[in-house]
Amino acid sequence: MIVGMRSGTDRDWGAGRLSPETEARMIAGIDRCGRFFMGSDEAHRALYKLTAILEAENLPYAIIGAFALIEYGHNRVTVDVDLVMREEDLRTFKQRWLGRGYTERVAGTGKLLDVEFGVNVDVLSTGRFPGDDKPKPIAFPDPTTTAIRGKRFAMLPMPRYIELKLASGMVAPHRGKDLVDVQELIKSAGLPRSVADELDPWVRARFLELWELAQVPDPF
Repeated sequence: MIVGMRSGTDRDWGAGRLSPETEARMIAGIDRCGRFFMGSDEAHRALYKLTAILEAENLPYAIIGAFALIEYGHNRVTVDVDLVMREEDLRTFKQRWLGRGYTERVAGTGKLLDVEFGVNVDVLSTGRFPGDDKPKPIAFPDPTTTAIRGKRFAMLPMPRYIELKLASGMVAPHRGKDLVDVQELIKSAGLPRSVADELDPWVRARFLELWELAQVPDPF
């Protein structure tokens, strides 16, 4: 007998079944993940639309968040779009585009909503601090001087992105997933220990700790 599963009447078996609602959520989640990794979900479409606007209007930005994580070598599903921009460029974007497919989720901030796709857009301003927004040696950088460019997108160099993730997870308990993201990136991308040499000393020890953990083989 399978542990936790009772034999006997239909009533007994029924107690061990998924509810239709739970099963529907699971199927919807699987479908959403499939569309995400095919690049056809709402978050991808919102990202492509937003970056096309920023490129066309010459508003500097850099992609951060899970989309950057994917670029650097670790696949993770996300439902929103995260960018870093200078405050003046964010203001320009809002002046031109609020009411034209975008709205503010929180007035006066970078918390926006792509109305067309129903996707949250979070813009972190240059100079603010990751995690708890309290002063620390690491801040969100200026994309005009830090971002690296491809054919379609602008992103941060991987060491600068890792610094933001580590700083966030180190000071904000509710952002523990940022540390997990770094550990998974180390494992998925096979990052060498020497990456630590490119990081700010304030986060270097934590990176090395996560690097060591990422080398432990899964026993199963």
